[in-house]
Amino acid sequence: MTTVAAAPAVGPMLREWRVRRRLSQLDLALRADSSARHISFIENGRSRPSQEMVLRLSDHLDVPVRERNALLIAAGYAPHYPERPLDDPSMHELRAALDQLLHAYQPFPALVVDGTYQVVAANQGVAMLLEGVDEELLTPPLNAMRVTLHPRGMAPRIRNYGEWRGHLLHQMERQLAVLRSAELRAVYEEVRGYPPPEPCGEELSASGGRTAPFALPLLIEHDGRTLSFVSAIATFNTPMDVTVSELALETFLPADPETAAYLHTVRR
Repeated sequence: MTTVAAAPAVGPMLREWRVRRRLSQLDLALRADSSARHISFIENGRSRPSQEMVLRLSDHLDVPVRERNALLIAAGYAPHYPERPLDDPSMHELRAALDQLLHAYQPFPALVVDGTYQVVAANQGVAMLLEGVDEELLTPPLNAMRVTLHPRGMAPRIRNYGEWRGHLLHQMERQLAVLRSAELRAVYEEVRGYPPPEPCGEELSASGGRTAPFALPLLIEHDGRTLSFVSAIATFNTPMDVTVSELALETFLPADPETAAYLHTVRR
């Protein structure tokens, strides 16, 4: 006999988000122009929220767009936010704008990744960082976490591998805390299990660099020198599409004058 798992109910799901945001029922009610009694009835299943109420509560709970659709489905409604692929004609202007941003960051590396860290666009600066990576890892779809932490990827050239690995895993753990993504979980479990690489030199610490870091730098060997980068991540404000909501533009900026000068020299 086959047992079919019951679909999640919207009430407990909303309660979980409220608890994550450390809000009381009264706090949420005041923000959403409702009452604590109504919020309580929704959470315990005594009242079915309207579509508008699900969206309003999701907004005040800062629920990711993909999870807002999940809440609507659990409440018996159709998803509100579309999920269009980047090659859809309606995404042409977005893709063009991303390409323009990536070009503008040259000679500094910059790339765009989706919600599972698959690289959807990158500039020539990233190609420089990928020199020496095993060809198998560069076969599309290219995954930024895999190519960075794999022993045949960038990992052997990362001079502060332990620090950088810890930073990347923590970044993924924060995302998994708010997203029910089996694909992202699979990538996380894979890269977390990689053995440490054979380093190309002595492991360095960020605090031992040429300058005092203002953020954790990526220290990576290239052509006999150690380059130092700090990364910044940008996302879209108020996205109205699931795909767009999970895109992230990551830029690698020189953390010291030597790295900046070298990149400009290489560009020439």
